[in-house]
Amino acid sequence: MAHFAKVENGIVTSVIVIEQDVLNTGLWGDPSLWVQTSYNTHGGQHPEGRPLRKNYAGVGFTYDAQRDAFIPPKPFNSWVLNEDTCLWEAPTPMPTDGGYYNWDESTTQWRLMPDYPTDGATYTWNASTWEWDVVPEEESEQGA
Repeated sequence: MAHFAKVENGIVTSVIVIEQDVLNTGLWGDPSLWVQTSYNTHGGQHPEGRPLRKNYAGVGFTYDAQRDAFIPPKPFNSWVLNEDTCLWEAPTPMPTDGGYYNWDESTTQWRLMPDYPTDGATYTWNASTWEWDVVPEEESEQGA
């Protein structure tokens, strides 16, 4: 079995596992809309040395026929496409000091995430304030 991505107007709309000869019957629509993708390919690398189309396709990815590559959606406006991997990269590398970082597009920098509070309360992350907000006890109990 192989993985195929349905590409409509350059955008992946679905990914299925199917044999090429079955796909060619036309029961899944025009066979020319389907492009094979490899589940084990990421950034142009494959564990067995046979990468296919730079990245495994996902719904919402772009298929670039000139590059013969699947490109994920751009996560932030400031990120740039690495032509070798067809993956988006931040304009500055993420720190590698063991901390957990998130990208802050408003400053175009990596921000260290504060540790999750350990006081026994339930918290939710507030991306606007970059803080953990306590979940009121009644809301926390409703989710249990």
